[in-house]
Amino acid sequence: MCGFLFLHAPSQIIEVARCALENSLQTMLHRGPDEQGILTKDDTHFAHARLSIVGLTDSHQPMQSPDARHTLLFNGEIYNYRQLRQSLESKWAFRTQGDTEVLLAGLSLEGEAFLTRLEGMWAFALWDAHERRLLLSRDRMGKKPLYYHQYGTSFACGSELPALRRLSPQSWTEDLNSTADYFRYGYCLPGYTAWENVFEVLPGHALHWQPNCPIEQRAYWQLPLPASPTSSTSDDELRTALTEAVAKRLIADVEVGAFLSGGIDSSLVCALAQKQMKRPLKTFTIGFSDAAFDESPYAAQVATHLGTDHYCETFQNWSEGALETLLRDHVGQPFADASLLPTSLVSQVAAQQVKVALSGDGADELFGGYQRYQARLILRWYSRLPSGLRKMAERALRSLPEPTAHHSRSLLKKAHLFVDVAQRQRAETPYTAPLMFHPEEYARLFPQLLGRGHRPHGLPEHTRLDDLQQMLYGDALIYLPQDILTKVDRASMAASLETRAPFLDHKVVELAFSRPATHHLRIGQGKRWLRQSFGDLLPAQTWQRRKQGFGVPIHQWFQGPMGERFDTLIRRQANPISTPAATQLLAEHRSGRRDNGYRLWMLYIYMVLNNR
Repeated sequence: MCGFLFLHAPSQIIEVARCALENSLQTMLHRGPDEQGILTKDDTHFAHARLSIVGLTDSHQPMQSPDARHTLLFNGEIYNYRQLRQSLESKWAFRTQGDTEVLLAGLSLEGEAFLTRLEGMWAFALWDAHERRLLLSRDRMGKKPLYYHQYGTSFACGSELPALRRLSPQSWTEDLNSTADYFRYGYCLPGYTAWENVFEVLPGHALHWQPNCPIEQRAYWQLPLPASPTSSTSDDELRTALTEAVAKRLIADVEVGAFLSGGIDSSLVCALAQKQMKRPLKTFTIGFSDAAFDESPYAAQVATHLGTDHYCETFQNWSEGALETLLRDHVGQPFADASLLPTSLVSQVAAQQVKVALSGDGADELFGGYQRYQARLILRWYSRLPSGLRKMAERALRSLPEPTAHHSRSLLKKAHLFVDVAQRQRAETPYTAPLMFHPEEYARLFPQLLGRGHRPHGLPEHTRLDDLQQMLYGDALIYLPQDILTKVDRASMAASLETRAPFLDHKVVELAFSRPATHHLRIGQGKRWLRQSFGDLLPAQTWQRRKQGFGVPIHQWFQGPMGERFDTLIRRQANPISTPAATQLLAEHRSGRRDNGYRLWMLYIYMVLNNR
């Protein structure tokens, strides 16, 4: 796992460009503390920071082909590199033992077509000095980041926005369309960033750039559309695919551990990994002093059942300094998922013991695990009720104060969340991603942003999918890469820890999405296929316990100093947030009438990043 920067700057003095590259690379050493390399070729500059996982003593980057035509910058892991190497050995004299040269050889010999043969996670930049052409690509699901910025005749790309921003000779301007998207969803939509003329390569795509030519970006892979409800896939097929996915992700020249929350997803990954290991798997979890958010007892039960070497640390209090460091130095734009903080802490705990950790990310989006899918099933019935009866029920429910307890422990809280889903149904059609504000509330809070926003890339035609399938596809293509995978990559790499997600093996993904939504969930139960296929691997209580998620007690934080800080920021800043509407949101929260914690958090993050 690594970080890299590429700069094509024909108008700059070479010494100036190299100095800028070196300074920018210094801000990204957390992604590659083991080794750094810089290469300059005329007006083209390459920088790489390496976290050594495979091929520890070779595979130095930037890596050039023997004839120096191609230069590769690579971040990620190619799990089938040994098989690919065998197919290329008759045409390439390999000098190293790792996956980097396999990628260089395949791309040099076969070009973009080689992407379809890769199994793994990656972001890379390949420069062809003969054709003066750059090829960029990201893995199918978008696990590894890659941003780019074109200005005049110059072009730059890199693994993180803060480093790329520092490399640019121009100041960046806020993209208000992305700001509007952020306040709708909590993150920027795929392909875009918070900044004008700064973009990200889309997951599952390859991008070509040449000086004085338009950028070309095209998909090399897409999610399959579901098969007919009558077609069948055996449980053994899923079990084999996921078992093999875990086995591939245990390949490393360093020790591999795993995150373990005690939920189904991480527990299942740990179970499959432990079965294939000769020593106890090292597992890591985070506890909370608030029992409503604490999953550590469940993780300990699973660890005992599996016989892992288990580590746990308790998350005590939020730190504004730690939060700002993560956002400014690693994310580089507004990002509202508060579990970034505990993910950062569990990564720090794991990084003290291992350099690689497996995670259960992706299972909810693939196999119907989120409670909002259950809500959508119930909504099919609820929508048939007379509108007057629905309005009366919703008014009665709204007259009751919303609990501040975690939704997994409160039926009333779940009822409030369900009403939110019901009232947003029209605004979410066709479904893109979970909305954070009701449309009316959004209009009150952000009047300057009305009518703004980007059109999401890559969603299938909604007329071909039912409402549940729309949600699964939208979450896999938008929520998963822009929220979950962004959070885990930035938090783990800040601790110089590589994370691997077996559920996001593209063969597992294709298998999951070849099934209709009804194969994965029904009212009262999600992840049906996982339960049927792996029920024997985990304790019964792990399968039976309610889904909780990696939440943090934000509602409490805004009752204390964070609420005071929020009030100060909103009154002194010039931004697109309506001050009266925001202060009302805070007052409503502090009075206990409604839990606005996550809504306030979104506003707070934006203001913290824009505070000067």
